[in-house]
Amino acid sequence: MPAVRGAIRLFAVALLGVGTCFHAIADDIVPPWDPRPTGTVPPHRLRLPAADVIEVQQEMPRPPLETAQAQPAPASPPAPVVSAPDQAGQRPKVDESALRYFARQGDTKRLEAEIARLKALYPDWTPPADPLAVPVNVDEKLEAVWALYAAGKYAEARRAIAQRRTDEPGWTPPPDLLERLAVAEAREQLVNASNLHQYDTVIRIGSGHPSLLTCSEVDVLWRVAEAFAETQRANRARDAYRYILTNCDDTQERLATAQNAVRLLPSEMADELLALERFDAAGVGEFGPVRDDLARKGVAAGGADPAVDASPEQLARVEKLATAEGKASDSLLLGWYNLRHGQSEAAEKWFRAARGIEDSAEASQGLSLVLVARKAFEEAESVLYPWRDANDETRSSYLAAVANLLGVEPRVDVPPEVLQRMAAAAASARDVAAAQQFGWYARAFNQFDTAGKWFSTALSWNPDDEPSAYGLALTYHQLGNATGLAELKRIWRGRSERILAVGERTRGQPAGGTPTSVAVETPAAPPSAQSVAVETAPVLAAPRNNAVSESAAAPGTASRPRGCADTIHPSTLSAQGALDRGWCLMEANRPLEAAEAFERALATTDGHARSDAAYGQSLAYLRAGLVDDAAVAAAKAPQQRRRVAELQSSILAERALGAFENGRYVEALIALDQRAQIAPERIDLMVLRGYAYLNLNRREDARRIFEAAAGTGSRDALKGLAAVDENASQR
Repeated sequence: MPAVRGAIRLFAVALLGVGTCFHAIADDIVPPWDPRPTGTVPPHRLRLPAADVIEVQQEMPRPPLETAQAQPAPASPPAPVVSAPDQAGQRPKVDESALRYFARQGDTKRLEAEIARLKALYPDWTPPADPLAVPVNVDEKLEAVWALYAAGKYAEARRAIAQRRTDEPGWTPPPDLLERLAVAEAREQLVNASNLHQYDTVIRIGSGHPSLLTCSEVDVLWRVAEAFAETQRANRARDAYRYILTNCDDTQERLATAQNAVRLLPSEMADELLALERFDAAGVGEFGPVRDDLARKGVAAGGADPAVDASPEQLARVEKLATAEGKASDSLLLGWYNLRHGQSEAAEKWFRAARGIEDSAEASQGLSLVLVARKAFEEAESVLYPWRDANDETRSSYLAAVANLLGVEPRVDVPPEVLQRMAAAAASARDVAAAQQFGWYARAFNQFDTAGKWFSTALSWNPDDEPSAYGLALTYHQLGNATGLAELKRIWRGRSERILAVGERTRGQPAGGTPTSVAVETPAAPPSAQSVAVETAPVLAAPRNNAVSESAAAPGTASRPRGCADTIHPSTLSAQGALDRGWCLMEANRPLEAAEAFERALATTDGHARSDAAYGQSLAYLRAGLVDDAAVAAAKAPQQRRRVAELQSSILAERALGAFENGRYVEALIALDQRAQIAPERIDLMVLRGYAYLNLNRREDARRIFEAAAGTGSRDALKGLAAVDENASQR
């Protein structure tokens, strides 16, 4: 028996490194580790050949694990001291008291474990043919102690033993009972130390009780392995896990061992242990769930960092899991991975799949980002609206979707209820960029009073926001608020040249703003545009002129230099350089600076370049709301017939809008009539005409126009018809 226990002790030394350093003597004494099961070693403990048994000193206090010195191996193993065998070769006496107790209790599981334990300690011992038929122990007092032990009442069991020794001086408790109590108490102490993260204590207790380090005590082995891993001794942790996977057979315990190893060990060591996987008759490996989790981990890492690539095998495994198991979490992993790696189509597929299984803030945010990327802004806003306040990220993503929806060219006719909820979200977030974009959107619909309020709100939240100040300056100029404009220029003098330049080129009364869909605030006007919001998405600093085609708005775009962030006076540039810079400034929504650049480009003798420069300058003035200047610029060089029609229709539309805004309804109708001779009347301008008639009390003409426009599905026209009926009822 001592020889066998010496084998157990050797494993404890090899695993725990207490008393004798395993690594210092492994090359000389212990043969290399062979992970292959031999078929002769019981799965619940490690046995080494007698020649490899090493006795170790158990000194107190023990030296630190890393500095423990190896003791020289004896020339031959110590003579085993077996319990009570005689010289005639009789078998040692086996303490079967625990076996009898478990048989009496009918505890088959513990009975089988006890049989396995005794067979490991006494290889020549033969268990009873029918363990449950073992004769009942008639020692009732001893049975009571075993009952306390089985109930985990170790202190009470100790007291009962002590009391009986006092009452019966000649009585001796069974050695197996005492050993079991000691082991149980050690197990309890080790578990408590592990729960308290006292890892050195875990290792110390484990080293002192080798019988705990067997397949019947897998939980203890896990805790010892964790203690090694948490104290930076990964090699020792790997050895513990490898012992379990090499010698223990319980399927669930093997799977849990692999999971723990993957969680605590470096990937190289974890892969080494996963190679010990066993397969069933169908070829299915026992570590499939572990490999699934590793694949998920790899895909998740790639979803968090675009620089990290998951392997094709990992992606294929997670896709198979997402399809087979239908978990929203797997679809989300694939959605974020594809989004971060520029695969928008695949990302949309998986985000939609995740929302189909379980709608959530994360799934909706991911889908919204994909939809924004492919310019499906209206759906992006609708998808994320219910989750807009789930967290800061969803709020930012929602505001980005809103900004892109309202900043798209041509402007989208957003339903009033959607505008209201977007406005509320932006105001709740107190977002400066959102308030600024509200202002530009309102200007695009010629709601200059509303635009001014939004720009002022943005400046109240951040007085140093120059784009908002610029928008407010343009709005003051178009509203004729000279006092407000002068104050803005005073505040921004020396900080913004474009604010100081607002209004300096005006040669006549400004007439309106940029032409887009019409919704003008008058005594009988359609509802005003209300909102736009942005935080992270690209923002259009000022709306473009929709009346002019994109292809014509920027000739030669493909070959133009795009950098114009610096400040360069146009006079220092060549004519062609100034022309290129002008278009770049237009794309950057800096129309007044662009107009100066185009003016320099007009000095060229190249007729085609002069035509482009005059065309660009006219567009720049239109975007800045300087309609008269735009008309003058258009006449500075001959233009193609198509451009002439576009510019004239745009200028006349602007004049109609400006005249309507200032209450000059007859002039607005004249400008609309002139424009109608050049180009078909747009629906928004038909609505404007209807309101002009209404404000001149020409209700029948207004009704006729509104009915024609309403036939196209225009909501503004329908509102105009309602306004006609309301106006008639008041007469």
